[in-house]
Amino acid sequence: MAAGPVDWRLAEKVAVRVAGDDPLSRSYHAPSLASDVAELTPVAEQLVADVTGLRSSAGPATAQVVDRAGWIRANIEAFQRILGPHLERWTDKSGAGSLARSATRTVAGAEFGTVLGWMSKRVLGQYDLLMADPQGAAAGDTVFVVGPNMLNLEKRFGFPPREFRLWLCLHEVTHRAQFTGVPWMREHYLDLVQQMLDLAEPDAKRMVESFRGAARLVRREGMRAFDDGGIAGVLASPAQREVMGRIGGLMAVLEGHGDVTMDRAGDGHVPSAERFGRVLRERRKHQAPLAAVVQKLLGLEAKLNQYAQGEAFLAAIEAELGPRAVDRCWESAAHLPTLDEVRDPAAWLARVGGPRVVV
Repeated sequence: MAAGPVDWRLAEKVAVRVAGDDPLSRSYHAPSLASDVAELTPVAEQLVADVTGLRSSAGPATAQVVDRAGWIRANIEAFQRILGPHLERWTDKSGAGSLARSATRTVAGAEFGTVLGWMSKRVLGQYDLLMADPQGAAAGDTVFVVGPNMLNLEKRFGFPPREFRLWLCLHEVTHRAQFTGVPWMREHYLDLVQQMLDLAEPDAKRMVESFRGAARLVRREGMRAFDDGGIAGVLASPAQREVMGRIGGLMAVLEGHGDVTMDRAGDGHVPSAERFGRVLRERRKHQAPLAAVVQKLLGLEAKLNQYAQGEAFLAAIEAELGPRAVDRCWESAAHLPTLDEVRDPAAWLARVGGPRVVV
């Protein structure tokens, strides 16, 4: 891996160590998981298309079962590609000496690896455009399933394996349909990410002001100050918060739509769907105290809240516009809600409105 402001090789080494080696990844269940996911992915894709009307313009979906180390490596490659040029530019502007840069690079690699390794033990599946290959390679349009974590949940809660595997595929394939079935969605999302990166300039004066403002906010609100994005949200400038609000609104809609679709598309095909959802919601809410604090500070709690907020938003707008109300969001980027509008659907309806959707 190329040298830079983050020691990516160290990050991978630390992440893999933190992730641990789960024996279930080598059990006799692992081959059946891979074959089931390969078989069920096209089934899920058709069910999602039938319910949402979204059909991918990128061809049939493919899925890959990986272990935690494989998921870590895929994400590190994505972060290198997306963040690498910006990190190099920020480092050049910082004016730090070679020793300081070396120390910072090591610390950043260790911290990044620790967080990624911890996350690798929790994620079940992932379809993320940030992992997509800009050259359009097939590997860049893949739904990932983290095998050991899936097998652990199936064993721990006695889930019927094929039902649970289809249910998860429905959620991840829905995300792929959103990004590749709504013509403008991919570019809009990547543009928002680019805006956030462009706004993250290493301005020492602004950083000092941000820390002072963050300190005042934390003194006033305590841990609630981290509700909307963790440390990054607290330190963000007004311009960054505006973009974060747009990203948060988009992600809440996508995650809520993913959860709603997996239940609707799975109706009649996944009899245990209600139990799966209940168990995973409880799993999201009930964390060990230290894990809960870490999630809040890293902004992961805000990410988890997007599921419930998105579902509530969809329920509210469907009550006014009908069962395919979310189609109004797909009409243009201007119709997407901000995070404030997700929490206040009436405000979005007043702004976007439109005739009742008839399906």
